[in-house]
Amino acid sequence: MNLSVADKLAIAALLDELGVDYVEGGWPGAVPKDTEFFARAAKELDLSHARLAAFGSTCRAGAQPDEDPQVRALVDSEAGVITLVAKSDIRHVERALRTDGQENLRMISATVRHLVGLGREVVVDAEHFFDGYGFDPEYALSCVRAAFEAGAATVVLCDTNGGMLPDVVARVVTDVRARTTGRLGMHAHNDSGCAVANTLAAVAAGAGHVQGTINGYGERTGNADLVTCAANLELKQSAVTLPGLGDASRIAHAVSEITNIPPYTRQPYVGSSAFAHKAGLHASAIRVDPDLYQHIDPVTVGNDMRMLISEMAGRASIELKGRELGFDLSGQADLLARVTNRVKAAEADGYTYDAADASFELLLRSELDGGGPHFFDVESWRAFVEHRPSGNGADTIDAEATVKLRTGQGRMISTGEGNGPVNALDHALRGALVGTYPEIEDFELIDYRVRILDSQQGTDATIRVLIDTSDGVQRWSTVGVGTNIIEASWEALTESITWGLLHHGVEPR
Repeated sequence: MNLSVADKLAIAALLDELGVDYVEGGWPGAVPKDTEFFARAAKELDLSHARLAAFGSTCRAGAQPDEDPQVRALVDSEAGVITLVAKSDIRHVERALRTDGQENLRMISATVRHLVGLGREVVVDAEHFFDGYGFDPEYALSCVRAAFEAGAATVVLCDTNGGMLPDVVARVVTDVRARTTGRLGMHAHNDSGCAVANTLAAVAAGAGHVQGTINGYGERTGNADLVTCAANLELKQSAVTLPGLGDASRIAHAVSEITNIPPYTRQPYVGSSAFAHKAGLHASAIRVDPDLYQHIDPVTVGNDMRMLISEMAGRASIELKGRELGFDLSGQADLLARVTNRVKAAEADGYTYDAADASFELLLRSELDGGGPHFFDVESWRAFVEHRPSGNGADTIDAEATVKLRTGQGRMISTGEGNGPVNALDHALRGALVGTYPEIEDFELIDYRVRILDSQQGTDATIRVLIDTSDGVQRWSTVGVGTNIIEASWEALTESITWGLLHHGVEPR
């Protein structure tokens, strides 16, 4: 990801809402955008809980901290907390820094002492600590002791390569805790899939400081997911972690929007599928007591239970999903039977409603009122692609679509162009409707997914299209199925527009 300074300022404010203690804002002096971030943060951020931390390294080998421009940039950032990365694996000291163990210890001590003397709180990240401890535990420990003796408030044990397992982390942290004084922290990468588990193991062994990232972002396979760590510690082990944990889902999704990385639906606690239920057996039990199939109350992390409708759906699933959407279907056995049968038949044809709540709501409404909401009548649509060879390798491909339909204002004809036939069709449909329904200007197609359902049929296969649309406040998903991608896309597009207009309070025709 590549965040702008404005992005980072917005995320810092959200992390403050979440209630984290420290927000590490980047490496001033080494990265120009991070230098700008700290300069603007001092004027623009009004943090109520978190403290900003500037990240950097110890002074260079053979240099004094007050003469090192990188250390000076950390001081100039005006951050009250400085996070220093320091080598703690003797192999990295000798091969990467090209110095000896004693000089590395001097670099740690001198830099920490210098910054503490300037009134900064110093956190030392002992880089590659677990690998270094496995190779030479006494040297790794000497780096931790050097940092504490120089005045570091916290020394963080880093699994920089991300390959540790929880039992190893527990054993090492227990040993370090017994042989040092001062607050220990844990910094885990997820290369072994154990970042959260390793963090919990470290806390159980005596670490009192957890480093993580929102949504588990990070290099390679990511870092420990901060929200998952905090929720496990607070909700499972009664620790005090994040004051804003009840807003975790909203904040995690808001950060996703800023980073332009779609939220991971199966993310623990805050993912849209974290408390989703599909099987009919589950639904019957949930109707009696939701806690029978949920490990916590979703509200504690700002999430909610969600019923998924699929070919496995029974009447209980349909009734619960209807209640979630605001419809009381209790006592309507015939309606529930019709909807259940329609869902099962549609899914047999390739539709999927567990990922398309908006399409399911329109199906349900069509059974409730004998047709569903209706905003326009389609007369015809067409789309085509023109390929024009240029002779020099820079061929031109143009897509154009025409839509003819009727609204309350009469017959509308619109032509749209795009980078492909679906994009052109989307533009043409919006162009035909926006005069009647200006609300459409707020609708934005934010995700588009295609799946071939019976690949053995080759180019004659059935296609399923899922479309996600947003108006900047809410997000909804629709599905279309057809024998070609344009047909399936048209169905998903028209349902997206219909649902959006309905939920913007527009009266159907």
